[in-house]
Amino acid sequence: RAGTYGDVVEEIDDAVGRIRAALEEAGLAENTLILFTSDNGPWIIKGADGGSAGHLRDGKGSTWEGGMRVPGIACWPGTIAPGQVQRTPVNTMDWYTTLLGLAGQDIPKDRVVDGGDLSPLLRGEALLDRPFFYYGPGNQLQAVRRGPWKLHRITSSQTGLDYFDGKLPLLFNLDEDPGERFDRSEQFPEMVAELQNLMDKQMKETDRAGTFWD
Repeated sequence: RAGTYGDVVEEIDDAVGRIRAALEEAGLAENTLILFTSDNGPWIIKGADGGSAGHLRDGKGSTWEGGMRVPGIACWPGTIAPGQVQRTPVNTMDWYTTLLGLAGQDIPKDRVVDGGDLSPLLRGEALLDRPFFYYGPGNQLQAVRRGPWKLHRITSSQTGLDYFDGKLPLLFNLDEDPGERFDRSEQFPEMVAELQNLMDKQMKETDRAGTFWD
């Protein structure tokens, strides 16, 4: 009844169910971590077939919350307590570090490794090493988040829409305004300055590592 999108969701649901059933039949369910997430928000230029970000702004290809914030589900019977809801921002690069650690492997020392260990979060504990969260497609740093505050210095959208009449930078409190509708930059100039400084430092560090930001 929900068209192509509904059919895709039903097929994925069925496939994941088959995987879980096979693990249980093989006696491996309690020795297997199942992760379910997406690499981006909805493809909104596809209309109903592309999904919806609900109350979040924009979608795939943008650093607005609708493009970057996606559900993540982790299932590990006997290890992860069911029914938990975590609000700490994490990203898919964190799973690389997390899975190496769970498998008893060392993190490579010959390169800069993005991502942190999410094992404490899976156990229902707090992550203490997550002070900042950076947003950017490719090699372009567009935004940063610290706590509830998110600063955009560059914005983009597949739709071609120019929100806020091109005004930049933009500051949002995501705890109060996850839909990024109310710019607070003029009310909190000191927060704008602090977050801009974080972005400048990150860009310099990345330049020294050999990646150049636009």
